[in-house]
Amino acid sequence: MIHEVDEALRLLLAEAGLPERGVEVVLDAPTRDLAARRTAPTVSVFLYDVREDTGRRQAGAVAEHDADGLVLGHRAAPRWFELAYLVTVWTNRPQDEHRLLAEVLQCLTAVDALPARLLTGTLARLGLTVGLDIAGRDTGLPSVSDVWSALGGELRPSIDLRVLAPLAGALTPAGPPVTEGLVVHAVDTSHAAESPAVDPGRRLRYRDTVGDPGAEGFAAPRDRALPPGRRSRGGSNKGGSSGGGIR
Repeated sequence: MIHEVDEALRLLLAEAGLPERGVEVVLDAPTRDLAARRTAPTVSVFLYDVREDTGRRQAGAVAEHDADGLVLGHRAAPRWFELAYLVTVWTNRPQDEHRLLAEVLQCLTAVDALPARLLTGTLARLGLTVGLDIAGRDTGLPSVSDVWSALGGELRPSIDLRVLAPLAGALTPAGPPVTEGLVVHAVDTSHAAESPAVDPGRRLRYRDTVGDPGAEGFAAPRDRALPPGRRSRGGSNKGGSSGGGIR
C-alpha cells in the first residue's frame, strides 16, 4: 500500500507539469547528500512516519468475487494508516525554492483526496477514498523540527503532508465451487441380522439440477396414513359397550 501511495503522489505532482519543466520528483530524505548530488530542481517527498488510525478499525469480512460472480474468498476489513511525508524543494536560489514550493502547495491543496485515476494495485481494487491533508494540528507524530534534527540537516521550508490510506485485509480462500448434483447413499439394513456383510447400497445422483427445486425439495410427495382411531377404555369401540364400559 505504501508504494502505491508513493506512486500516486508522484503522478499527482507530474500532472502539475513539473517534469516538463525539468523538475525531478524523488522520495529521498532531504539531507546534505541529496543537495550534493542533485543536478536539477528537485522536489523531495520523504516518508518519515507510518501509524494506524485505530479509531477506524473494523471487524468482519466481505466476500470477494471473480469476473463470473463466483466467490473467491472472504477478505478481512481494511485497516487505515496515516502516512506522514515531509515535502521539500531544492534549487540554487531561495527565491526559486519559494516559488516552486508554492506550486507544490497549490497542487496538494487543490484536492482533498488522491484522484481515483492515479490509484493502482490494492488501492484501486478497494475503491476507497485516500485522503490528503496538510498537517495543521497535533496528531502525536514527530514535529517537523524533530525530523530535521534526526536527519542531521538544517531546517528548511517544508510541507507536512498526511495521507490516510487503507491497507487491504488478508484473503481467506473459499472452497471449490459445487459442480456436481446431490449424491445420496442408501443402505438396506432389513437383512443385516441374516447376513453379516454390509450392503454397499445404491448411489443416486441428481444430474442437470438447475435453480430452486421448489417447496418439496428433491423429495416426491407421498400420502401418509391417518393415525388409528382411539378405543374406549375397557372395551371395544365397535357395536355396544361391554359390561365394564361406561353407559
